Amino acid sequence: MGIKNREHGVTTKEAVLQFPFGQQVPAVLALADGTVFRGYSIGAPGETTGEVVYNTLMLGYQEALTDPSYTGQIVALTYPHIGNVGVNPEDIESGNGKVQTAGLIVKEVEQVPSNFRATKSLPDYLKEQGIVAICGIDTRKLTRILRTKGSQGGAIVTGDDADRALMLARGCPSLAGQDLAKAVSSIKPYEWDEACWELGTGYKKPASQEYHIVALDFGAKRSTLRVLVERGCKVTVLPAESSVEEVLKLSPDGVFLSDGPGNPQSCGYAIKTARELIEKGIPTFGIGLGHQIMALASGAKAAKLKTGHHGVNHPVQDLDTGRVLITAQNQDFAVDAGSLPSNCRMTHKSLFDGSLQGFERTDKPVIGFQGHLTASFAPDGTGLLLDRFIGLMAEAKGKGQQPA
Repeated sequence: MGIKNREHGVTTKEAVLQFPFGQQVPAVLALADGTVFRGYSIGAPGETTGEVVYNTLMLGYQEALTDPSYTGQIVALTYPHIGNVGVNPEDIESGNGKVQTAGLIVKEVEQVPSNFRATKSLPDYLKEQGIVAICGIDTRKLTRILRTKGSQGGAIVTGDDADRALMLARGCPSLAGQDLAKAVSSIKPYEWDEACWELGTGYKKPASQEYHIVALDFGAKRSTLRVLVERGCKVTVLPAESSVEEVLKLSPDGVFLSDGPGNPQSCGYAIKTARELIEKGIPTFGIGLGHQIMALASGAKAAKLKTGHHGVNHPVQDLDTGRVLITAQNQDFAVDAGSLPSNCRMTHKSLFDGSLQGFERTDKPVIGFQGHLTASFAPDGTGLLLDRFIGLMAEAKGKGQQPA
């Protein structure tokens, strides 16, 4: 005998299988359009609001939960069964070690993980981190709503108060006007010297550090920094609001603008810094939010996407070679290809919606890419972009180029 969702008639697992360690606690998910789902709490008690988005990943839910790019959002995972590998402290992505999402939505959750690296279950982790979450709803129906109507405000409330959840969902502010990069950025500069993880040895230390990269932190993931170190780079991380003078004082071979959450058009301080660094001819590479900031600094415009790009299976085409990359994506804004000035050219496009995924300057050593570079989900050619960035730094060093 299954548990029936009273709102949409969805049959889930038996209670004894889904909640072996405690009594079911009801929870409500409401969307700003008036849709209500009823399910069960798998996280901390209370209520939460945020923009509801869906993510198509099958693995890496802990990485998604701790990704600063999800700040202010409630994430719905489309894969139906989540939690089987548990969580562990090594796979946290955020600099402060905390969950960044406003909430989590899943269809079914596993409370008994089966993985040698796991240190606790997903529900225990959510409770420990104070994250409100819900399971037992029809995530396929939810995804169809978001695909049709677009991402929208939502609320999760433990208990059975649908009116309260609807009120909170309709009062949720849009991400369109928010600068969240400052909220998730590091407060102080620091050095990052940890490379990628290997079975038996854990996270490695760099064998060499041929190039010095200054990374502006708009919400950088740890795995992105590890990929830079893996390529033989010394990485110094600076807060989002760092000035050009603070960057130049470190005499970098190149500048990296990280991924992050929110609206790039709200990051005026970052656009100004990026513009000045680009004009000085320093090799510059940006991903996600950093890519958008570089494009705006070059004179382009950005707009909010209807549903955003969230997942690890997004096909992106390299327009020069025709090669298709299967990329990790996590953003809600995109650069308008038609707004690129004459000194910029589009290099990559999404095969989902045709949106701009990469650009480069024709007059400066600058490349940007919308997708993310991760140690776990990028065996697909996106590392070639890092190699191009390193090539730009090598060329600048070979010419003896110094920042103006």
